[in-house]
Amino acid sequence: MALIYPIILCGGSGTRLWPVSRKSMPKQFVQLVGEQTLFQQACGRCTGANFAPPIIITSSDYRFIAAQQLAELGINPTAILLEPEGKNTAPAILAAARYLQDHDSDALMVVMSSDHAIPDEAAFTKMIEASIMPASGGNILTFGIHPDRPEVGYGYIEYEESSDSDFAIPVRAFHEKPDLERAQAMLNSGRYLWNAGIFMAASQTFLDAGLLFVPDMMQMVEKAVAGMTGDLDFLRLEATSWSAIIADSVDYALMEKADNILVVKFAGSWLDLGDWQAVKHQLAHGVDDVDASGNLIKGNTVQIDTENSLLWSAVEGQALVAAGVSNIVAVAMSDAVLVADLSKTQSVKKAVELLKIEQISQAEQHARDWRPWGWFESLVIAQGYQVKRLHVYPGGRLSLQSHKHRSEHWVVTDGHATIQIEDKEFTLEVNQSTYIEVGQKHRLSNHTDKPLTIIEVQTGSYLGEDDIIRYEDSYKR
Repeated sequence: MALIYPIILCGGSGTRLWPVSRKSMPKQFVQLVGEQTLFQQACGRCTGANFAPPIIITSSDYRFIAAQQLAELGINPTAILLEPEGKNTAPAILAAARYLQDHDSDALMVVMSSDHAIPDEAAFTKMIEASIMPASGGNILTFGIHPDRPEVGYGYIEYEESSDSDFAIPVRAFHEKPDLERAQAMLNSGRYLWNAGIFMAASQTFLDAGLLFVPDMMQMVEKAVAGMTGDLDFLRLEATSWSAIIADSVDYALMEKADNILVVKFAGSWLDLGDWQAVKHQLAHGVDDVDASGNLIKGNTVQIDTENSLLWSAVEGQALVAAGVSNIVAVAMSDAVLVADLSKTQSVKKAVELLKIEQISQAEQHARDWRPWGWFESLVIAQGYQVKRLHVYPGGRLSLQSHKHRSEHWVVTDGHATIQIEDKEFTLEVNQSTYIEVGQKHRLSNHTDKPLTIIEVQTGSYLGEDDIIRYEDSYKR
């Protein structure tokens, strides 16, 4: 039997979920619902004898984040394909199909976004396994969700009323996001499903559709895959061919043109976490509790006379207090706070655009800056000095580097550090420290199987991140 390869699409910046989701760490890599990130949930969703390890499609900016989160799950992916630039879903899916043709020509693909919530994973896996037969027969399957409300934020699938099958039913038409009146009519008719953006077919079936409907795109995809280059554990699609592709969604490029589309109804819970209202809805039906006034509370939060609100303090030790309000979302982080009407959370994206126009760094950057070896965050920034906290993953290693304008003091607060300063190498444990002079070559490594945390105090005339000379780097930066 052909193996099923989960294809996980990791594009998008999720600005409607600002300030938790930002360009530097978008929503799919953030722990929004449950104990894992949405990306981790997607990668672990399809497991068992019928499934191969996933293929991840993301950008170069997120390659190390994706790899680290996969490692935390113990998942060794089939491949991580890196797009030189985002081209929407159709080229990404066709690139995965073309890659698979060279590695497993009988492969089936189940394509899904990395930022959807599907709590009943067992039911989802069972549905995918039941779809093997129709997907192996030259059909492209899409999966639809029974609507429980007149939702204007999703596209819809209209299916044929009469069919020889009660499982995989021919699609009559795809419909764009409707207005409220049209959404209510769709709900009342009983012939429409929400479009979950999940697809399943043989890799060859996707390629045949690409050749038929978007031959120019398919030609450039072929060249981009043929010209891929390896970079550590990643595969970079060839940039010149990829840049020539005209961006298009799989819905427009393939699904709305093909006549071999079947829809499978998924009766389980599914949610596209596109805004804070959707997050509140999902959390309220998940592991988090809602109080007697309909408030969903996360973190160190207190409410007085507050109703039907999402209150989230994302910083340990920071208190969030709400009094006399209703139907709001309030999210407090160390460097940014959002307060919005729950019915207006789609407007958060506009607010982020305004922050970008004003060149406010919080529009895209988190206070915490993720790197291949771990992350750091600035605790204090002042004239002539800066205090940072560095977290180094097990096995992580910073580059061998020096600085022209600053010296550094390191204090280990957790774990065991291996330190190189010029030609000298030594180890430090908790409460031990060292000093790096201006211009000295130095490197910090964590050779243990536990995280390492240090406090770094920088002093000097210039403290910018671009004051760095790299001599050796394990991550080829």
